[in-house]
This record gives sequence, C-alpha cells and structure tokens, in this order.
Amino acid sequence: MKPTENIFNLPNFLPPEELITILVEKAEKSETKNIRIERIVSTGQVSDWYDQTETEFVLLLSGRATIEFEDREVALSRGDMIVIQPHERHRVSYTSTEPPCVWLCVFY
Repeated sequence: MKPTENIFNLPNFLPPEELITILVEKAEKSETKNIRIERIVSTGQVSDWYDQTETEFVLLLSGRATIEFEDREVALSRGDMIVIQPHERHRVSYTSTEPPCVWLCVFY
C-alpha cells in the first residue's frame, strides 16, 4: 500500500466480481496474532455461506448491504459497523450497485 493511498480511489471500470484489496496483513506462528485488513468493493454481488475461524470487524463505508445470519438479517448503510464472531455462519445477501459498497474489513 502506498503511504497516501485513498480508500475511495476506485478503478474507472469495476470488474463483474468483487474487488478485494489486502491493505495490511500480518501473520505470526500463533493464530491469535494474525491480522488482515481488506477493502472490498461490491456492486450487486452476494456470497455463499461463510463459517470463518477469525473474528471479522466490518465497516460499510459507502452503499447499502444486507448480511444474513442463521437467525436474523442485518441491513447496513454507510457508516454502519458490525462484529462477526468466529463460526457465526453468515452470508452477504444484498449489495447496492449505485453507489457501490465499499467495505473495510478487519480479520483477527
């Protein structure tokens, strides 16, 4: 990552799949010290079910999205944050196209 990069600088033409950029990644021998920070850009994509071993902090910087859990749905708008615990099954069931969703996700 460049020292002065802007998280909202997006390519002129977004690909049909989500655009995932790893901003920071630190892996150590102990799983408890691993961290990964990603910027994800979604334009209408949805996901299959996830069952992650990591905790995930999610901040929606722009757009609108819905995250579906086994027992509930969470609608997110610009600025909304959520923490997804390890093995909390979830999927992204909606992402807006205009504006695109820009996510900041921290996995630890």
